[in-house]
Amino acid sequence: MKRKRIFWLVTIIGIIFDQLTKYSIVREFATVNNTFPLWEGVFHLTYVINTGAAFSVFSGQVEILRWVSLIVSLLLIIFVWYSPRMILLEQLGYGFVLAGAVGNGIDRFLFGYVVDFLDFRLINFPVFNIADVSINVGVVLLLLATFSKS
Repeated sequence: MKRKRIFWLVTIIGIIFDQLTKYSIVREFATVNNTFPLWEGVFHLTYVINTGAAFSVFSGQVEILRWVSLIVSLLLIIFVWYSPRMILLEQLGYGFVLAGAVGNGIDRFLFGYVVDFLDFRLINFPVFNIADVSINVGVVLLLLATFSKS
């Protein structure tokens, strides 16, 4: 465990940051679909709930998605635990992916949906959250790690 310290640190900080931001949005916004423009027409904080996965794929499939997120998280922990020494980019990448999977998994198990709130209206992008960002950052870092090894 000691040798994969960065992985665990990124995972724990990512989960805490994700859950704190979601808690703040739920607490500050009285109702779902409430919005607050940070940059009118470009970027808003908008409280929505998502019963699906990314881009609302598998919408309403909460039961399946909660178990998928748990299984993916456990498999990732096992993979990292038993992997030989990892370079920094790999530890960061896997840490971000796990933080995102656990962050959204917590929502699915506790509430039956995921809280989303980052709303880029300029490009009409689906509303998302910190866990989603974390997963995407992790994937990019893992791709960079793959290319840096070859």
